[in-house]
Amino acid sequence: MTLYFQLLLFTISFPLLASWDKRFNYASNFRYLFPSLLITGTFFIIWDIIFTKNGVWGFSKVHTSNINLFYLPLEEWLFFIIIPFSCLFIYESVKYFHDVKKYNSVARYVFLVTGVILIVVGSINNHRDYTFWNFIFCGIFLLYSGMKEREYQANFLVSFLYVQIPFFLINGILTDGNFDFDFTTDPVVWYNNEENLSIRMITIPFEDIFYNLLLLLMNVTFYEKFKSKKISKFK
Repeated sequence: MTLYFQLLLFTISFPLLASWDKRFNYASNFRYLFPSLLITGTFFIIWDIIFTKNGVWGFSKVHTSNINLFYLPLEEWLFFIIIPFSCLFIYESVKYFHDVKKYNSVARYVFLVTGVILIVVGSINNHRDYTFWNFIFCGIFLLYSGMKEREYQANFLVSFLYVQIPFFLINGILTDGNFDFDFTTDPVVWYNNEENLSIRMITIPFEDIFYNLLLLLMNVTFYEKFKSKKISKFK
């Protein structure tokens, strides 16, 4: 079992086992979750294939399987299912344990301000592919999400803060070539620093925060959209 697969298995283990917890019954929303994963995952997979092919980032042959499809190892395809699945479990937990809807108007402006900043910084760094496209995509989606007040905005921001705990743990291992038991210095995921700001949070590229933000926000947006359609049918 590869290191990358072990990390994915670890990530999904608790959310999957707790999906039938009666307090928020995450499993009952799978019908809205999986279409969201499909739509968002398709966008990110296409992006991932292009960047891998162009050498913006790549994957260790030591810590990934020999099963590759369109330049990506099997584990990378699973990443876009397992990580959002686990993050949306945290999102649903936040909705159950925290009443923060009254802060939606504040969250909306956080979306708008952050979106503008990302687009400006991305535009200045148009010669760095990861910085440019990541910040532009994330900035545009934040502006779209902040165009009007939405009932999930504050819940999203709180859940995103919670997500940083597993994010730094899992992503820290993925980007650290010394964190394995094969005694290699080969990170699971490597980055071409000429295509990013070369700012690392320990081993994690700064851009990864906003990559993760966009991944989670797109999934939450579609997830809530599908849920709202279901609710409207019964009104």
